[in-house]
Amino acid sequence: MSNDLARTIWAELADLDFSLSTVDAAGVPTRSLRAGDGAEAVIFLHGTSGHLEAFVRNLRPHAERYSCHAIDMLGHGYTGKPDHPYEIPRYRDHLLAYMDAVGVDRAHIVGESLGGWVGGRTAIDDPDRIASLQLLCAGGTVANPEVMERIRTSTRRAVETDDVELTRRRMQLLMADPGNATEELVTVRHEIYHRPDFVANIDNLLCLQEIETRLRNILEPGDLARITVPTLIVWGRDNPFGDVPEATAMHDAIPGSELVLLDDCGHWPQHEQADRYNELSLGFLGKHPAEVPVEGAPG
Repeated sequence: MSNDLARTIWAELADLDFSLSTVDAAGVPTRSLRAGDGAEAVIFLHGTSGHLEAFVRNLRPHAERYSCHAIDMLGHGYTGKPDHPYEIPRYRDHLLAYMDAVGVDRAHIVGESLGGWVGGRTAIDDPDRIASLQLLCAGGTVANPEVMERIRTSTRRAVETDDVELTRRRMQLLMADPGNATEELVTVRHEIYHRPDFVANIDNLLCLQEIETRLRNILEPGDLARITVPTLIVWGRDNPFGDVPEATAMHDAIPGSELVLLDDCGHWPQHEQADRYNELSLGFLGKHPAEVPVEGAPG
């Protein structure tokens, strides 16, 4: 079992000044945890069926230098769930609407799994809004039917059956060490999974695990080649949802990108290898500061 079991969500946040609120992002109530008052913003985006608690081990060190935002993405967690399929452009638009709502013109994006897919799409379509990009076991570059079925089946079973063991198994899928799926995280996710609005919305949320929809949204090598912002790719060697060649292909396609492979790490590098990841992230962010507009400059 992991030695990190004592690292509870509250212990991670206890000595951090933060706010937890609901932001109106173009009509979608969006749960947001904000910490830090730095001049540059970092926005953390979780994966499929996830929630902002995926980043509690990262907020304190980042908030010492940056203005941090961890959000529940469109249709996820305690954020609003409009009744339509959640394809990548809708996630992109929700992210940009959130940024507009909180007055962030340009942000560093940290995207895990689905969050990396959304971050990559936004960096391609709206590069002026993105200062840098981190892809943590990012999805969206391949369509692997076996992996898609595993995500779809494990999530649906955990949502449609009121058995906490199924939620626990879904969380353990993410980890190289099952002990990192702490009972606290399992409880948080189980509560979310069994909210009536989440249950009613599950087909919309899982639409990207259907082959036709996924192929319509996938990021091809030519798309990745259009990413011009500084990019860091972090990948677990034990990632159950994508092998290392998937990460190296992203690295090869994105000009100037950096790639770091972590041992003893599954699909949540920011959580399983939090100390190492925080060091990598802060070093990367420090090398690529956002351009801060000069008062009175044209444009």
